[in-house]
Amino acid sequence: MLSTTTFTNIQDFADGQLLLVNKPYKWTSFDVVGKIRNAFKPLKLKVGHAGTLDPLATGLLIICTGKMTKQIDTFQAEEKEYTGTMVLGATTPTYDLESEPEQKFEISHLTEDQIKANCAQFTGDIQQYPPAHSAIKIDGERLYEKARRGEEVELRLRNVTITEFELTRIELPEVDFRVVCSKGTYIRSLVNDFGAALNNGAYLSRLRRTRSGNYRIEDAHEVLELVNTIRDLKSVGSADDASVAGQ
Repeated sequence: MLSTTTFTNIQDFADGQLLLVNKPYKWTSFDVVGKIRNAFKPLKLKVGHAGTLDPLATGLLIICTGKMTKQIDTFQAEEKEYTGTMVLGATTPTYDLESEPEQKFEISHLTEDQIKANCAQFTGDIQQYPPAHSAIKIDGERLYEKARRGEEVELRLRNVTITEFELTRIELPEVDFRVVCSKGTYIRSLVNDFGAALNNGAYLSRLRRTRSGNYRIEDAHEVLELVNTIRDLKSVGSADDASVAGQ
């Protein structure tokens, strides 16, 4: 449990706090920010996150409050680590489970050695296209908004760095992996490109952020646990104010 002794009073959050949160499945990163921001009401505190996670991803989300929000760009720029599962033999428009498989491929000929050897070309400094269904803005509009309307969008190659890319389980069609990468890396794109390099297809079925910089998922708190802590501190503060007023 998150101890309220971590923070002495609600003012600590206004002064600036870095909170490690385990983002739930199917929550957007903004959902988490909104839930925590609402917990402070009627106080109006700045709350922001350092690095978006897709709705279907889980894991470490860094939340900054108060004056700490000025350091969001610094935290966002740090190296990230992910674990996940890809499914070989098909592709989806979103490169993950947000859409149904559209192209299917035969995978019976793929060997474990062949799949493992495929990692080498995706390690180091590489280029990748972001998914058409992503939160990148073009002309002030999110790419996924254009994609959902069926509009063609011009995707631009991005330079990213993959420090480590290892496969931890191969039980076709599923392949588990661990990736250490730079800011701006799209794991969905990495998986899609991985399948294409095998003259096959692949899409992401599970993703979890396990580390951002020196911060790890093991030290993260559940959203509702954190919300309850904030509410408890507000209650203590209100009771103290009432006590002083009654003296």
